[in-house]
Amino acid sequence: MKTLLAPTLLQPPTWLGTWATGGRPAVLTDEEPAQPKVQARAADLRAMREADLHRALAQLAGTGTAVRVGRYSLVEPRQDPADRLAETQAVTHRRRWATSITTFDDTEAGDPALRPQLARLFAALDAGEIHGIVAVSQVDISPFHDVYAHTLTILRARRGFLALARNETSI
Repeated sequence: MKTLLAPTLLQPPTWLGTWATGGRPAVLTDEEPAQPKVQARAADLRAMREADLHRALAQLAGTGTAVRVGRYSLVEPRQDPADRLAETQAVTHRRRWATSITTFDDTEAGDPALRPQLARLFAALDAGEIHGIVAVSQVDISPFHDVYAHTLTILRARRGFLALARNETSI
């Protein structure tokens, strides 16, 4: 049974309305945490990403195909991508993967689908030029769990993978 908590203390201000909650009233109960379980969600996303990685690598090993990847980083405008791309190079070197494309976007962290160089990697994945993407961390794709999960789903549908130099919660 859900018991409502003191609405004056835990409900958003009336000016917020239902815009931020997607049209449903924002009511907290004692069964719902006030903050989302970010660490649990990150662990789920990591498990999803690693399962896709292992599936793709097993399939490539089964056919005797060398793994080809695109190295990618997202940096702020006018920021040098060299350090972040060096981290992706360390991953590819350690795993003995071949790098076909090395690129970065220096745009705002918006929708991954609107970033030209990430789109270039997806096109290379579709063309069979690469099998996956190596990035530094989740934030190179998106800091938002839903957008990141959607991108992982797109990669899986294209039989690709994402490998990270750091875990999902690192910047």
